[in-house]
Amino acid sequence: MMSWLFSGMLILSLLFGVLNGRMEQVSISAVNDCSNAVTLVIQLTGVMCLWSGLMRIAEESKLTDRLSTLFRPVMRLLFRDLPAGSKAAKAIVMNLTANLLGLGNAATPLGIAAMKELEKISPQKGAASNHMAMLVVLNTASLQLIPTTTAALRLASGSAAPMEILPAVWLSSAVSVLAGVVTAKLLAARFR
Repeated sequence: MMSWLFSGMLILSLLFGVLNGRMEQVSISAVNDCSNAVTLVIQLTGVMCLWSGLMRIAEESKLTDRLSTLFRPVMRLLFRDLPAGSKAAKAIVMNLTANLLGLGNAATPLGIAAMKELEKISPQKGAASNHMAMLVVLNTASLQLIPTTTAALRLASGSAAPMEILPAVWLSSAVSVLAGVVTAKLLAARFR
């Protein structure tokens, strides 16, 4: 699906460039943006490596077990039937922690691991369970306390105060998580 979307955007860009007689600007922009993308990837790789390493240390040092205990009340509300000490619960906690720290890309492998663990305990193989749907909602809405990736992007773009967006991030991510969780719970109750 995404390949079709990106292909369509590329074709439309070329078409409008030709129709408006601006193919030179289109080609200059394409070359410049490709080099900018590589630079951005290199800048973000350092931040991702740092936080991925810290998350790995947290896992090895059993900090995840302590976080699991700390998140237990929230986990009971969101994932009612999920055993508290299960591998799935620990993977979900790690994923939520990475999202709280604003590490969207570093949270992805943790989310995949959590989804695999949820698949193992799912009563209906090959279909998304309510727990899986809730995990997708939490990952998509992504409550963030520290928007690390966004701050790194702002810093790379020359922002003097990359963390000045905190109040807006807290409000918008809290509203999106609340809306997503309420909707997921309502739909889960309706389609039992």
